[in-house]
Amino acid sequence: MAVAEAAARVTAPAPFPRDAASLEARYGNLGTLDVIDLAVHELFPGRVALVSSFGAESSVLLHLLSEVDRDVPVVFLDTGRLFAETLEYRTRLIDHLGLTGVRTVGPDVQRVKEQDPHRALWMTNPDMCCHLRKTEPLEQALGDFDAWFTGRKRFQGGARKALPVFEADGARVKINPLAHWTPEALKDHAARHRLPEHPLVSRGYLSIGCVPCTSKVEPGEDQRAGRWRGKDKVECGIHVNLEADGSGI
Repeated sequence: MAVAEAAARVTAPAPFPRDAASLEARYGNLGTLDVIDLAVHELFPGRVALVSSFGAESSVLLHLLSEVDRDVPVVFLDTGRLFAETLEYRTRLIDHLGLTGVRTVGPDVQRVKEQDPHRALWMTNPDMCCHLRKTEPLEQALGDFDAWFTGRKRFQGGARKALPVFEADGARVKINPLAHWTPEALKDHAARHRLPEHPLVSRGYLSIGCVPCTSKVEPGEDQRAGRWRGKDKVECGIHVNLEADGSGI
C-alpha cells in the first residue's frame, strides 16, 4: 500500500496555479480556444464568467466561448443609457450563438435616483456616472466568480499594449483570450463564421458604450475617438482597479 501511495504521489499531475503571474508564465502562449477551454473546464470550473458589452467587437469572443461551452455565464451590463440597437443586438447574438447563460445586471435603482436624479451625471461627473452604472453592479455580479473573461486587445493601445492573457484583478483572475489578436484577425473570424455585426458599426460607431458618451468615429481617427469625446477620459473604470471600456468587455 505504501509503495502504491508513493507511486501515486510521484505520478500525480502538479496542481494548477491560481495566481495570475504563474498562470501567465505557464499558459500565456496557448491558443485562444485552448485558453478558454482550460479556464472553463480545468482552472475555474463553474467559477468563471465572461463579461460582454455586446458592442462592436463582442461577437468574436462570444462565438469562441460558444464553441467551448454555451452554458458559461455571460454578464451583460445594462447601464440604463445604452443604445436600443445594442439591446437588440444582444438578443440577436444570444439566439445566433445559442448562449444559455447570459444574465443582465444593472445599477441599483435607488442609488441612481440619489446620485443622478436628472440623468445628467455623465456631463458633470462622468467618472462617477461610470462607477455608479458600471463598476458597482459589475463588482456585485462577479461576487461568485474566481475569474472572468474580457475582450481587451493589445492593439487598443494605452495600458493595453503589454496586456497579458492572465491578469491579476484583486482576488480574481482576469483572462484576456484575445490579447494578441489584430483588427484584421477579428474581421476575418467574424466574416468566416458569418457573425452578425452590431448595427451601429456601419454608421461609423466603432466603439460603442452609453448613448451620451458615444459618437461616430471620423475617417483617420483612432477607433476609440468616439468615446467621451471632448473629455479628459479614456476608460470607464471597469479595468482600473477592479478596474475599462465598453468595447473591451
